[in-house]
Amino acid sequence: QVQLVESGGGLVQTGGSLRLSCAASGGTFSTYAMGWFRQAPGKEREFVAGINWSGGSTYYIDSVKGRFTISRDNAKNTVYLQMNSMKPEDTAVYYCAARRTLTTTRQYDYWGRGAPVTVSS
Repeated sequence: QVQLVESGGGLVQTGGSLRLSCAASGGTFSTYAMGWFRQAPGKEREFVAGINWSGGSTYYIDSVKGRFTISRDNAKNTVYLQMNSMKPEDTAVYYCAARRTLTTTRQYDYWGRGAPVTVSS
């Protein structure tokens, strides 16, 4: 079993930045692909960014390309989501998730509890 705990959420103004962290335990972190998802009120959970086990491959949805960066530190069992030039539409609860291979679907095996992010206009 892999346990995931997100941190770093909060309130930020439009144009500001936040960095989310997701700490993993209970498994071999370096063997898992990691994804960041978000769910805004009244909307479905959506894939935001993903990274393969080595960090050599990353994927982003179009709306965050050039603004968000996913990265990982396998020595620290942690994946990050750096969010810059934030917009009110980025407001959501952000979740990290893990599975053996990278996918942009919601078919991940392990999920964190989420970190709320609010972008004020």
